[in-house]
Amino acid sequence: MFIDSHCHIDFPDLAAQADEIMAAMAANGVSHALCVSVNLPHWPNVIAMAERYPHIFASVGVHPDYEDEVEPTVEQLVELARHPKVIAIGETGLDYYRLEGDLDWQRERFRVHIRAARQCGKPLIIHTRSASEDTLRIMAEERASEASGVMHCFTESQAVADAAIAQNFYISFSGIVTFKKAEELKEVARTIPLERMLIETDSPYLAPMPFRGKQNQPAYVRHVAEHIADLRGIGVDEVARATTANFARLFKLEGQLQGIGSLT
Repeated sequence: MFIDSHCHIDFPDLAAQADEIMAAMAANGVSHALCVSVNLPHWPNVIAMAERYPHIFASVGVHPDYEDEVEPTVEQLVELARHPKVIAIGETGLDYYRLEGDLDWQRERFRVHIRAARQCGKPLIIHTRSASEDTLRIMAEERASEASGVMHCFTESQAVADAAIAQNFYISFSGIVTFKKAEELKEVARTIPLERMLIETDSPYLAPMPFRGKQNQPAYVRHVAEHIADLRGIGVDEVARATTANFARLFKLEGQLQGIGSLT
């Protein structure tokens, strides 16, 4: 079985098809998914999805691209994270690709999320784009390693992957790894330790081959796993077992997910 470690099935287009999406997950051997928060006004939709479906988990956080938001506090994030279906803080991080100018607010928001994760004992979901140096620096300064977490939708270099792993983080690959021109990313997927790898869709975005350009969904995470298996020269069952075990270990779900992971 596979686990989609990062999706946004609370977004309207996917939420309207929720039952069909769940059926497609089951048909493709996807046992669980983590529905990830991007802001607090819409967080009730995230947690409602997790409450409706027992195999869906949730996070709480504010994405770095959401500029005009009331800034979350450590206390607010910790309180919302008390919900039993919330297993992570985020997504959080830095994005210098989409936004320009004075981004001190973005860096401070990132620090708040790290502090909340350390306080509540739940791992971080980190987004970084065109900002890897500052991302790793702030992670180190705020002792993000104590919370652990995942570098989601990873598109950075081998050096960044190694530095994140050294800070007790996992590396998650999305459909981008299946794209023909993603040669550097494919090499990272070949070489990082399998015990530090997760897989995701980032639905509704970044559908893997052969669905590129179409609306993504959690069922398609199996195509990410199959491509990584081909890159590493191993069976997809090995990727399924490892990434499922990694998800359970990172998000402290080993008791709930025991025995899940094999395709046979």
